[in-house]
Amino acid sequence: MSPIRGMLADVGLTEQQWRVLRVLEEEGPMEPTRISDLACLLLPSLTRILQRLEEKKLIQRKPDKADRRRQIVKITPIGVQMIDANLEANLQALEGVRTRMGRDRYDLLLDLLNELDEQG
Repeated sequence: MSPIRGMLADVGLTEQQWRVLRVLEEEGPMEPTRISDLACLLLPSLTRILQRLEEKKLIQRKPDKADRRRQIVKITPIGVQMIDANLEANLQALEGVRTRMGRDRYDLLLDLLNELDEQG
């Protein structure tokens, strides 16, 4: 994670904030509970993360039109720009991990992590 942490530190994001942005960018607007599940974050932690991302204008929170008690979170254009500007560096860092581990061990690690998540 060290290379990814360095890239994120340069742009003022934590790993958790990056995961939330990626989930929103890939999946679209959604409720915090779903973000929590997809980003593998506890809901109380996510609340603080969303607050920071909103302060940075990377996300926007609005009440759900159908149920005003619920909240919908979406990534802003600034958040999309943040991902676009840093995605290549992130992918290169992950490729470096794969190279160091070897393809078979890397694939095994991903399979085991997915299995653990499914048992969750």
